[in-house]
Amino acid sequence: MAPRVLVSDKLSPTAVQIFTDRGVEVDYMPDVGKDKDQLAEIIGQYDGLAIRSATKATEKLIEAATNLKVIGRAGIGVDNVDIPAASRKGIIVMNTPFGNSITTAEHAIALMFAVARQLPAADASTQAGKWEKNRFMGVEITGKTLGVIGCGNIGSIVASRGVGLKMRVVAFDPFLSAERAAQLGIEKVELDDLFKRADFITLHTPMTDKTKGIINAAAIAKMKDGVRIINCARGGLVVEADLAAAIKSGKVAGAGVDVFETEPATDSPLFGLDNVVCTPHLGASTSEAQENVALQVAEQMADYLIRGAVTNAINMPSITAEEAPILTPFVKLAECLGAFVGQVTDEAIKSVEIVYDGTVSTMNTRALTSAALSGLMKSQVSDVNMVSAPVMAKERGIQVTESRRDQSGVFETYIKLTITTEKQTRSVAGTVFSDGKPRFIQIKGINLDAEVGRYMVYTTNNDAPGIIGLLGTTFGQAGVNIANFQLGRNRPGGDAIALLYVDSPVPEDVLDKVRAHKEIASAKPLVFDVAEVSA
Repeated sequence: MAPRVLVSDKLSPTAVQIFTDRGVEVDYMPDVGKDKDQLAEIIGQYDGLAIRSATKATEKLIEAATNLKVIGRAGIGVDNVDIPAASRKGIIVMNTPFGNSITTAEHAIALMFAVARQLPAADASTQAGKWEKNRFMGVEITGKTLGVIGCGNIGSIVASRGVGLKMRVVAFDPFLSAERAAQLGIEKVELDDLFKRADFITLHTPMTDKTKGIINAAAIAKMKDGVRIINCARGGLVVEADLAAAIKSGKVAGAGVDVFETEPATDSPLFGLDNVVCTPHLGASTSEAQENVALQVAEQMADYLIRGAVTNAINMPSITAEEAPILTPFVKLAECLGAFVGQVTDEAIKSVEIVYDGTVSTMNTRALTSAALSGLMKSQVSDVNMVSAPVMAKERGIQVTESRRDQSGVFETYIKLTITTEKQTRSVAGTVFSDGKPRFIQIKGINLDAEVGRYMVYTTNNDAPGIIGLLGTTFGQAGVNIANFQLGRNRPGGDAIALLYVDSPVPEDVLDKVRAHKEIASAKPLVFDVAEVSA
């Protein structure tokens, strides 16, 4: 029996044809995604669901999807899909991460020109029969400094366009290497330096806990008078009330805004202000981009439903059906090793070296390397996945090498990940035991045996009596429960580490108290996605 796919949003007719040509039965119902009750009533009939942004694949809908095997999102954002619920149900969630890149980058450039020359207001004035030539005094872009926040796939395109426009381009991105910046012809800077120097600031970073509200009153106060701000990324990156106040005061000369804190945006503090150009989330709205993502999602979903091939999956690596039972625990291990290093490293990463020792060296190490890079970058790029991680690493000039070797230690097999920055080299190794759960077996060259927990704290110190008591007392006074801990040292009186298992994230002020003790060299909070470790 042929698999069935429901297209619940508007997709290109060519996408529908691709499903049919590949042997997939398809129902094209582009308006049903707006009717959640009707959608829930019929979703149980389908193996696949192809959507854009109108359909909300909520936990309730997924629960009703008794036969659903794959959700395909034509576009990069999957905010409208409950990914944990889909994962628990065994439903693969796919997206098309690169189909909108050029279109979104061009929209940012278009908004920059529109703000620089006040084009929308000048157009409205002229078409109203006025001739206010002296009112609309613009500024040139040539020779100005463009600050790019986030220099990944889209940001690097904007940066290269800025260079082509004879602008000086500075960029802030924790994963951008000096070598990659040189290739682009731009300068890598810290965020505060970007704020001080930029005449135009454009945002191209995902929304994470670290980037939410990155443009706020405090940030704007550090900027040049007369700066112009462009946001085609995510609405929550900018505190709209703070930006509106800065525009009213004259601190900010103008803004181009394509995304809003709440969408659809029917009201905003930015509406009605002079020299604020607003568009209704048009970053991906070109015929070329719409066609590209529609065709890509149809091809990916058809390939999975007919052949079992997994491409651009958010919640599953690209692994064949034959490999999956053996490889999946090591995929989770690689991701955890990367996540550990990513969360304890603050500097830009120049290189990543991964060693596969023993049995794991005969497996699909490409998938494992992608998983490690995904974990490594997830602390800064929340929507990274195994498919996009290698591309993002390459864009940032991170050199990735992997090597395989026969069993060389006491463990039958293990993975070791080493990263190099301007200041240091850091390594972590791990293995998988018969229970299928990832474990750390070496950190900083120090041996230990530590299962990966959901919430952990990693500390380094000189080996001395009383450290565990000190940590226990500090956490206890703050009401933080330590469920377990693992210790390691390289020699008596030498370097020592501790991994503490706690029940919930540790507040930053508590970690500051830990770091205040002269005996503690560093203390880093760790969070791991271990929900599927034993699945």
